[in-house]
Amino acid sequence: METRFVDCRPRDAYLEGHIPGAAHADPEADLTGDDGGGRHPLPRAEPFAAWVSAAGIGPETLVVGYDDGTGWAARLWWLLRHFGHDAAGVIPFAAWRGPLAQGTEKTAPQVFTPRPRSDDTADAAELLDRLGDASLTLVDARAPERWRGETEPIDPVAGRIPGARNRYFLDPSPLPADLREAPGLVVYCGSGVTACAVLHELHLAGRDDARLYPGSFSEWYELGPVERD
Repeated sequence: METRFVDCRPRDAYLEGHIPGAAHADPEADLTGDDGGGRHPLPRAEPFAAWVSAAGIGPETLVVGYDDGTGWAARLWWLLRHFGHDAAGVIPFAAWRGPLAQGTEKTAPQVFTPRPRSDDTADAAELLDRLGDASLTLVDARAPERWRGETEPIDPVAGRIPGARNRYFLDPSPLPADLREAPGLVVYCGSGVTACAVLHELHLAGRDDARLYPGSFSEWYELGPVERD
Protein backbone atom coordinates (compact mmCIF):
# COMPACT_ATOMS: atom_id res chain seq x y z
CA MET A 1 0.00 0.00 0.00
CA GLU A 2 1.44 3.36 -1.00
CA THR A 3 1.14 6.43 1.20
CA ARG A 4 -0.05 9.82 -0.02
CA PHE A 5 0.35 12.85 2.21
CA VAL A 6 -2.20 15.61 1.65
CA ASP A 7 -1.53 19.17 2.78
CA CYS A 8 -4.78 20.79 3.95
CA ARG A 9 -3.32 24.23 4.65
CA PRO A 10 -3.80 27.31 2.46
CA ARG A 11 -2.06 27.04 -0.90
CA ASP A 12 0.55 29.70 -0.15
CA ALA A 13 1.68 27.72 2.91
CA TYR A 14 1.84 24.54 0.80
CA LEU A 15 3.95 26.23 -1.87
CA GLU A 16 6.30 27.66 0.74
CA GLY A 17 7.08 24.27 2.24
CA HIS A 18 5.31 20.89 2.37
CA ILE A 19 6.06 17.22 3.01
CA PRO A 20 7.76 15.94 -0.17
CA GLY A 21 5.29 14.30 -2.54
CA ALA A 22 2.26 15.73 -0.78
CA ALA A 23 -0.81 16.68 -2.76
CA HIS A 24 -2.67 19.85 -1.85
CA ALA A 25 -6.33 20.04 -0.80
CA ASP A 26 -7.84 23.51 -1.05
CA PRO A 27 -10.13 23.70 2.01
CA GLU A 28 -12.66 26.01 0.37
CA ALA A 29 -12.68 24.33 -3.06
CA ASP A 30 -11.78 20.65 -2.63
CA LEU A 31 -13.15 19.97 0.87
CA THR A 32 -16.25 22.17 0.59
CA GLY A 33 -19.13 21.96 -1.86
CA ASP A 34 -22.80 22.78 -2.18
CA ASP A 35 -24.46 19.70 -0.69
CA GLY A 36 -26.47 21.08 2.22
CA GLY A 37 -26.53 24.24 4.29
CA GLY A 38 -24.17 26.05 6.59
CA ARG A 39 -20.92 27.84 5.88
CA HIS A 40 -19.02 24.80 4.57
CA PRO A 41 -21.44 22.39 2.88
CA LEU A 42 -20.20 18.95 1.93
CA PRO A 43 -18.81 18.36 -1.56
CA ARG A 44 -20.84 16.11 -3.82
CA ALA A 45 -19.51 12.71 -4.80
CA GLU A 46 -18.49 13.45 -8.40
CA PRO A 47 -16.33 16.58 -7.88
CA PHE A 48 -14.79 15.16 -4.72
CA ALA A 49 -13.90 11.92 -6.51
CA ALA A 50 -12.37 13.93 -9.36
CA TRP A 51 -10.12 15.80 -6.93
CA VAL A 52 -9.18 12.60 -5.05
CA SER A 53 -8.25 10.88 -8.33
CA ALA A 54 -6.17 13.84 -9.47
CA ALA A 55 -4.40 13.87 -6.08
CA GLY A 56 -3.09 10.38 -6.79
CA ILE A 57 -5.36 8.55 -4.37
CA GLY A 58 -6.61 5.15 -5.45
CA PRO A 59 -8.22 2.19 -3.68
CA GLU A 60 -4.85 0.96 -2.31
CA THR A 61 -3.60 4.35 -1.10
CA LEU A 62 -3.09 5.19 2.57
CA VAL A 63 -3.93 8.89 2.90
CA VAL A 64 -2.34 10.99 5.65
CA GLY A 65 -3.76 14.48 5.89
CA TYR A 66 -2.10 17.27 7.83
CA ASP A 67 -2.80 20.88 8.73
CA ASP A 68 -1.75 23.51 11.26
CA GLY A 69 -4.50 22.95 13.81
CA THR A 70 -7.47 24.16 11.78
CA GLY A 71 -9.39 20.87 11.58
CA TRP A 72 -9.24 20.61 7.78
CA ALA A 73 -7.08 17.46 7.82
CA ALA A 74 -9.74 15.77 9.95
CA ARG A 75 -12.36 17.02 7.49
CA LEU A 76 -10.41 15.28 4.70
CA TRP A 77 -10.22 12.11 6.81
CA TRP A 78 -13.98 12.22 7.42
CA LEU A 79 -14.82 12.92 3.76
CA LEU A 80 -12.67 10.05 2.54
CA ARG A 81 -14.45 7.68 4.91
CA HIS A 82 -17.82 9.19 3.98
CA PHE A 83 -17.11 8.35 0.35
CA GLY A 84 -15.90 4.83 1.08
CA HIS A 85 -12.12 5.12 1.63
CA ASP A 86 -11.21 4.02 5.16
CA ALA A 87 -7.40 3.95 4.75
CA ALA A 88 -6.79 7.45 6.06
CA GLY A 89 -5.23 9.20 9.02
CA VAL A 90 -4.36 12.63 10.41
CA ILE A 91 -1.16 14.19 11.74
CA PRO A 92 -0.26 17.76 12.73
CA PHE A 93 2.16 19.44 10.35
CA ALA A 94 4.24 20.47 13.36
CA ALA A 95 4.98 16.78 14.03
CA TRP A 96 6.89 16.41 10.74
CA ARG A 97 10.65 16.31 11.35
CA GLY A 98 11.78 15.53 7.81
CA PRO A 99 12.73 17.68 4.83
CA LEU A 100 10.32 20.04 3.09
CA ALA A 101 9.66 20.60 -0.60
CA GLN A 102 8.64 23.86 -2.23
CA GLY A 103 6.38 24.64 -5.17
CA THR A 104 4.03 22.15 -6.78
CA GLU A 105 4.23 18.39 -7.18
CA LYS A 106 3.67 16.19 -10.22
CA THR A 107 1.27 13.45 -9.17
CA ALA A 108 0.24 10.46 -11.24
CA PRO A 109 -3.58 10.34 -11.22
CA GLN A 110 -5.44 7.33 -9.87
CA VAL A 111 -9.03 6.15 -10.19
CA PHE A 112 -11.19 6.79 -7.15
CA THR A 113 -14.72 5.43 -7.19
CA PRO A 114 -16.90 7.00 -4.47
CA ARG A 115 -19.18 4.81 -2.38
CA PRO A 116 -21.08 7.32 -0.22
CA ARG A 117 -22.23 6.24 3.22
CA SER A 118 -25.72 7.07 4.44
CA ASP A 119 -25.24 6.42 8.16
CA ASP A 120 -22.64 8.99 9.21
CA THR A 121 -24.57 12.29 9.12
CA ALA A 122 -27.50 13.90 10.90
CA ASP A 123 -29.57 16.79 9.59
CA ALA A 124 -31.39 19.67 11.24
CA ALA A 125 -34.81 18.05 10.82
CA GLU A 126 -33.72 15.01 12.83
CA LEU A 127 -32.14 17.12 15.55
CA LEU A 128 -35.22 19.34 15.85
CA ASP A 129 -37.39 16.28 16.18
CA ARG A 130 -35.15 14.66 18.81
CA LEU A 131 -34.22 17.62 21.05
CA GLY A 132 -34.40 16.40 24.62
CA ASP A 133 -34.25 12.74 23.56
CA ALA A 134 -32.04 10.87 26.03
CA SER A 135 -30.84 8.57 23.25
CA LEU A 136 -29.25 11.53 21.43
CA THR A 137 -25.98 13.10 22.62
CA LEU A 138 -25.05 16.37 20.93
CA VAL A 139 -21.41 17.47 21.10
CA ASP A 140 -20.25 21.01 20.25
CA ALA A 141 -16.61 21.14 19.09
CA ARG A 142 -16.24 24.92 19.29
CA ALA A 143 -14.28 26.86 21.91
CA PRO A 144 -15.95 26.85 25.36
CA GLU A 145 -16.80 30.56 25.25
CA ARG A 146 -18.64 30.09 21.95
CA TRP A 147 -20.45 27.04 23.31
CA ARG A 148 -21.52 29.04 26.38
CA GLY A 149 -22.79 31.85 24.14
CA GLU A 150 -20.47 34.48 25.62
CA THR A 151 -19.07 35.41 22.22
CA GLU A 152 -19.57 34.55 18.57
CA PRO A 153 -16.91 35.88 16.19
CA ILE A 154 -18.40 34.48 12.96
CA ASP A 155 -22.15 33.87 13.06
CA PRO A 156 -24.66 36.64 13.91
CA VAL A 157 -26.16 34.67 16.81
CA ALA A 158 -24.30 33.31 19.83
CA GLY A 159 -25.14 30.13 21.70
CA ARG A 160 -25.48 26.40 21.14
CA ILE A 161 -27.97 23.74 20.17
CA PRO A 162 -30.01 23.07 23.33
CA GLY A 163 -28.61 20.25 25.41
CA ALA A 164 -25.25 20.07 23.61
CA ARG A 165 -22.18 19.37 25.69
CA ASN A 166 -18.80 20.83 24.86
CA ARG A 167 -15.66 19.05 23.65
CA TYR A 168 -13.34 21.68 22.22
CA PHE A 169 -11.52 20.20 19.25
CA LEU A 170 -8.15 21.54 20.50
CA ASP A 171 -8.60 20.23 24.06
CA PRO A 172 -5.45 18.19 24.81
CA SER A 173 -6.98 16.32 27.74
CA PRO A 174 -8.13 12.71 27.32
CA LEU A 175 -11.61 12.16 25.94
CA PRO A 176 -13.98 11.83 28.94
CA ALA A 177 -15.11 8.27 29.58
CA ASP A 178 -18.77 9.25 29.74
CA LEU A 179 -18.50 10.84 26.32
CA ARG A 180 -16.85 7.75 24.86
CA GLU A 181 -19.79 5.73 26.11
CA ALA A 182 -22.61 8.21 25.43
CA PRO A 183 -25.53 7.07 23.24
CA GLY A 184 -26.38 8.48 19.83
CA LEU A 185 -23.39 10.77 19.35
CA VAL A 186 -23.79 13.65 16.88
CA VAL A 187 -20.98 16.20 16.64
CA TYR A 188 -21.21 19.73 15.26
CA CYS A 189 -19.15 22.93 15.32
CA GLY A 190 -19.51 26.23 13.49
CA SER A 191 -19.58 24.88 9.96
CA GLY A 192 -18.84 21.14 9.98
CA VAL A 193 -15.03 21.31 9.89
CA THR A 194 -13.57 21.18 13.41
CA ALA A 195 -16.31 18.74 14.42
CA CYS A 196 -14.44 16.23 12.27
CA ALA A 197 -11.46 16.48 14.65
CA VAL A 198 -13.69 15.34 17.52
CA LEU A 199 -15.13 12.61 15.31
CA HIS A 200 -11.57 11.45 14.61
CA GLU A 201 -10.90 11.46 18.35
CA LEU A 202 -14.03 9.38 18.92
CA HIS A 203 -12.99 7.04 16.11
CA LEU A 204 -9.64 6.43 17.81
CA ALA A 205 -11.59 5.67 21.00
CA GLY A 206 -13.63 3.02 19.16
CA ARG A 207 -16.78 5.05 18.43
CA ASP A 208 -17.23 4.66 14.69
CA ASP A 209 -20.97 5.22 15.07
CA ALA A 210 -20.63 8.93 15.91
CA ARG A 211 -22.17 11.17 13.23
CA LEU A 212 -21.53 14.63 11.82
CA TYR A 213 -24.13 17.39 11.59
CA PRO A 214 -22.65 19.05 8.48
CA GLY A 215 -24.66 22.28 8.61
CA SER A 216 -23.61 22.81 12.22
CA PHE A 217 -24.34 26.05 14.09
CA SER A 218 -24.01 28.22 10.97
CA GLU A 219 -27.14 26.49 9.69
CA TRP A 220 -28.86 25.77 13.01
CA TYR A 221 -29.19 29.33 14.34
CA GLU A 222 -31.62 30.14 11.51
CA LEU A 223 -33.70 26.97 11.96
CA GLY A 224 -33.94 26.01 15.60
CA PRO A 225 -33.80 27.22 19.21
CA VAL A 226 -30.53 28.46 20.69
CA GLU A 227 -29.37 27.96 24.27
CA ARG A 228 -26.92 30.14 26.25
CA ASP A 229 -25.50 30.06 29.74
